[in-house]
Amino acid sequence: MKISVFEAEDWERAALSSLEADHTLEVFPGELTQASVEKAADAEVISIFIYSSIDRALLDRLPRLKLIACRSTGVDHVDLEACRERGIIVCNVPRYGEYTVAEHVFALLLTISHRMEEAIARTRAGNFSPRGLQGFDLRGKTLGVVGTGDIGREVIRIANGFGMHVLAFDVNPNDDAARALGFRYVDLETLLRESDIISLHVPSTPATHHLLSDEQFATMRKGVVLINTARGDIIDIRALARALAEGKVSAAGLDVLPEEPTIREEAELLRSVYERRHDLSTLLAGEILVRMKNVVVTPHSAFNTREAVQRILETTVENIRAFIQGHPQHVVT
Repeated sequence: MKISVFEAEDWERAALSSLEADHTLEVFPGELTQASVEKAADAEVISIFIYSSIDRALLDRLPRLKLIACRSTGVDHVDLEACRERGIIVCNVPRYGEYTVAEHVFALLLTISHRMEEAIARTRAGNFSPRGLQGFDLRGKTLGVVGTGDIGREVIRIANGFGMHVLAFDVNPNDDAARALGFRYVDLETLLRESDIISLHVPSTPATHHLLSDEQFATMRKGVVLINTARGDIIDIRALARALAEGKVSAAGLDVLPEEPTIREEAELLRSVYERRHDLSTLLAGEILVRMKNVVVTPHSAFNTREAVQRILETTVENIRAFIQGHPQHVVT
């Protein structure tokens, strides 16, 4: 069987090499695009990370494809309906980084609360004055957690260690977890109104698209801190930019942005602007947020620890083997 893996670094090949004994394995560092799809034209299995988007046009050029093994939990970058029509199975890695991503939430939050970026830049410039660097304690603050899946619950466990009060919202409340971890479920409006800090942990779906927009920011208390390590399109970032400019949101820690694959490539950004393939106002808002002093942006790296990546690779190999053996696992569609 021909297996093509995209968005993989050289060191990752070792974890995938067990597939080479019985199959043809090709590993590519770049993304799967219309420009690179010829490399996998005869592939029966393709594995991608988060920056390769697979749509109908791309599927048309992969006539032998039977399995898409996503090395991620989210699969919003794959046209699932088109895969269903073609009988292509899509599987994911449902669990790999609840501890990793939850720790990143607090890395972002502590960077904000202790003004770490400014403090480090100041001392590197030879200025050791703490003037103007006053932050705030996490202890006693109310943390609003939107989404109480694996990652959301781990965030709550860490918050308990900091002595924070936790409110949570979820369309499917987990009452056992609430009792065990000592948090309280409320409706979304109450969470937004009463939280000092809000952390988002929901998937990208039509229901969560722009879950936070102007109306929701208006509900929040003045000076709230917002953390997003989930998906970029959960927040209307044009509304976020306005809320930051007005002081409604005092600071934001973002590991994800909408249009992030485009934002991170300036050449692609310029080309896409010319071709009008993207929402230009969203692109501009993203560029503005990256440069704001009260916004900490990381490059969708919350997952990126040695342990988490190893779990992703191991589960991906298991997913591919299970499919080949006739009993697919972790099937999304």
